[in-house]
Amino acid sequence: MPKKAAALQYEHKERSAPKVIASGEGELAKKIIQKAQEFDVPIFANEMLVNSLLDLEIDKEIPAELYKAVADVFVWLMHNEKKFQELKS
Repeated sequence: MPKKAAALQYEHKERSAPKVIASGEGELAKKIIQKAQEFDVPIFANEMLVNSLLDLEIDKEIPAELYKAVADVFVWLMHNEKKFQELKS
């Protein structure tokens, strides 16, 4: 099964919802993951969510039916960033 990846961006002052800024399968997915690792961006794995995100256009806001799933990712991300900051202190 080929790797799959999607990258999200959320600018709450500019948009009402996160948008997909990159997505792909196979080699493209590997490059997205590698770029995330280079910039220490945490990687969240959820096959059902990534499959849904792969169907979306780049630079378009996610649809309302994905809000809950994506919100869960952002909560996970904030929790991990907090833990990382505590470890650095």
